[in-house]
Amino acid sequence: MIGPAKIVVRHVDGTILKGYSQDFSPTAHQFHIRRDAVGGTDPGQRVMMRDLKAIFFVRDFAGNGDYDERKEFVIGKPHSGRKMEVTFTDGEVLVGTTTGYDNERPGFFLFPVDDKSNNTRVYILQAGVRKVKFI
Repeated sequence: MIGPAKIVVRHVDGTILKGYSQDFSPTAHQFHIRRDAVGGTDPGQRVMMRDLKAIFFVRDFAGNGDYDERKEFVIGKPHSGRKMEVTFTDGEVLVGTTTGYDNERPGFFLFPVDDKSNNTRVYILQAGVRKVKFI
């Protein structure tokens, strides 16, 4: 059995939740987030996908506010998927690759270009996106 995912949930309205989820699915309308990895019988707080900007799958909840994440691809370094730049409605920009982008779907996964990023992958909801550019 796979353990719960460590995630940071960012709502379109700017609200942020940090915790663990074991029932996230890109095809579901909702999932739950708990404060600790071992939730016991507590299902956690319900999160509605329609309210979200993105779900960040993270290495650490604190992150490193001083780290300047690289936004360019390294020449000669192999990557999988299509290179893209995503600009959110709040102005945040992420750069990475995707293997499943379809603007008809509610969301897609992006894998950050910077392998030292705190984010291992990001599920981006179309509702929070201003612009997608393939690079």
